[in-house]
Amino acid sequence: MQPRNMSMSGVVDLAAVKAAQEAKAKAEQARAEAARQGGGPGAVSPADLVIDVDEAGFERDVLQRSTEVPVVIDFWAEWCEPCKQLSPVLEQLVLEYNGRLLLAKIDVDANQMLMQQFGVQGIPAVFAVVAGQALPLFQGAAGKEQIQQTLDQLVQVAEQRFGLTGLAVDPDAGPGAAPQPAAVPAGPYDALLEAAVSALDAGDFGGAVQAYKNVLSDDPGNSEAKLGLAQAELLQRVQSLDPQRTRKEAAEKPGDAQAQIAAADLDLVGGHVEDAFGRLIDTVRRTAGDERDTVRLRLLELFEVVGADDPRVSAARRALSRALF
Repeated sequence: MQPRNMSMSGVVDLAAVKAAQEAKAKAEQARAEAARQGGGPGAVSPADLVIDVDEAGFERDVLQRSTEVPVVIDFWAEWCEPCKQLSPVLEQLVLEYNGRLLLAKIDVDANQMLMQQFGVQGIPAVFAVVAGQALPLFQGAAGKEQIQQTLDQLVQVAEQRFGLTGLAVDPDAGPGAAPQPAAVPAGPYDALLEAAVSALDAGDFGGAVQAYKNVLSDDPGNSEAKLGLAQAELLQRVQSLDPQRTRKEAAEKPGDAQAQIAAADLDLVGGHVEDAFGRLIDTVRRTAGDERDTVRLRLLELFEVVGADDPRVSAARRALSRALF
């Protein structure tokens, strides 16, 4: 079988430049926060670059890791003879990229839902996930040179558009070696954070946004500033909304991304967290292209407002993954 979709040109056209920049910023923030918590990308073993993934671990092992490194997905099965030819080539190439790629192997017999979510029509099939975005690479067996050209382009796109430079690899590290925590920038942020809170209390949402941004410009992983910024930006957005008109437009235009985004902001400010998340997840299902990515990014911003530890955020993340894939 001849491989299909070997060109990476479709990757470049998947999102507008603005959306790519926002995804890059989200990926950078996720990496910084992980580093602050001692779980950032550090030296890993070469054995950690090729992993088996199932439905239960997909969000952790693929979606979350894709904010650190491009994840190549190999859909395979034990009975598939072309898979037995392709998989070793992919594994060898990924090791040669020395941490700039991660390979996730998914057995379709044991993970039918993932196969359906990616729209896999036949195996072997190879996809990539970069900063949470799924990209089809090719289907069918292919030669090493063709695959390497595709992976070269994937690495280039991931680095230039999303700032993903990959993982550090230590050949002497054992599998599953704990990464070394990155140094946490320190700074006199108390005054800036107090200024932001004072601005919020005074209704000066623009001033609060700027104060939080001043902290994050020096310390991108500052969790207090990230949460405060998300809240201040939300309050700034809803300040100019007419609630009655906004909800009327959302009810009349269920497929209008901007109308649903504005209504979701109002939902969240009013304390209707699950309604806000559900509204945007439904809109993700109804939209495509740039509109869909805009809705997805707003949903991620609302996750920041509520907080990653909230069980409603965890449930919504799973629902978003199902809607996207």
